[in-house]
Amino acid sequence: MALVLNDEQTMLRDTARSFLSGEAPVAALRQLRDGHVAEGFSRELWKQFAEMGFAGVLIPEDFGGVGLGHVEAGVVAEEIGRNLTATPFLSTAVLTASALLHGGSDAQKQAWLPKIAGGEIIGALAVDEGAKHRPEKTALQATRTGNGFTLNGAKTFVVDGHVADLLVVAARTSGQPGETQGLTLFLVAGDASGVSRERTVMVDAHNAARISFDNVQVDADAALGPVDGGHELLERVLNVGRAVLAAELSGVGGQAFDITQAYVKERSQFGRIIGEFQSLQHRSAHLFSELEVTRAAVIKALQTLDANPDKAATIVAVAKARAGASTELAVQEGVQMHGGNGMTDAFDIGLYMKRARVAQELLGDSNFHADRLARANGY
Repeated sequence: MALVLNDEQTMLRDTARSFLSGEAPVAALRQLRDGHVAEGFSRELWKQFAEMGFAGVLIPEDFGGVGLGHVEAGVVAEEIGRNLTATPFLSTAVLTASALLHGGSDAQKQAWLPKIAGGEIIGALAVDEGAKHRPEKTALQATRTGNGFTLNGAKTFVVDGHVADLLVVAARTSGQPGETQGLTLFLVAGDASGVSRERTVMVDAHNAARISFDNVQVDADAALGPVDGGHELLERVLNVGRAVLAAELSGVGGQAFDITQAYVKERSQFGRIIGEFQSLQHRSAHLFSELEVTRAAVIKALQTLDANPDKAATIVAVAKARAGASTELAVQEGVQMHGGNGMTDAFDIGLYMKRARVAQELLGDSNFHADRLARANGY
């Protein structure tokens, strides 16, 4: 399969680019940040996402979505990255929707998917418990009590968890932290008794939350997928999120490259446009090549999720690792080529560096995925 967008996907990209550059540019992120908006995003914009079909991009038409695929979700995410748009697209339309699609019962799908597609609710995936992404080390306990389970523990770095109406919580129903067996996913209302949430504003002006679960009671039918056998479902959902996040990183890096090239073509030093210096031209050419290889890897990962999701783990790891590394290079080169201006808030390049740093860490950084690739190949 060609590692390029087809005509329909190209039209979707153009539509998303026009919409986001007009309705949610970098200036909108600055307004949210400087205005200390508690939710961290615009509810009105999220409703527009639903009207455009973006919120339901992965959701079948039977549940109110548009029934597209992972490549299309990646197309939207790349444009989100280009504009640094603050939106619950990843947390809700990708991670929460995927968890329900692949692990939910008919009743669970019917209850929640139409609301996601309609922009009526915010969802969040609560997995990590430490400073690094290590899903298999889940320690939050889910103990059988009566006709359900009692949840005790805490989660961190829950993207959009501070305002989520629905939480998809990874918990341990058996076994020990570090074991893949014994994990179960649960649907928990964001305002359930015993759930306490602390908003954390990240360096990129996006939002996450620390969430504590103190004797939170859920019914047995709140389990998403098999009890004790949730690792496979969790990995499938995470791989979707990782690939879409890699697409967003590709957009962040691509736009950082574009604005840097525009800058070096107009900035003068020593009586010359600095873009005329051969050393900067060499660095720019190298960066362009790195970004193009990453874009191909991301498209391949998204295509594989559509065509053969059971075989997607390896290429998803490649895509996320490359996206993190090449985008980090793009923003670092961008700041350096901007000189001292790159360190000021007056120029947008610093905002791209901050978003790249957070997105690189989310759902596993380049080292995490490189390690997984090495282990998968016996190293």
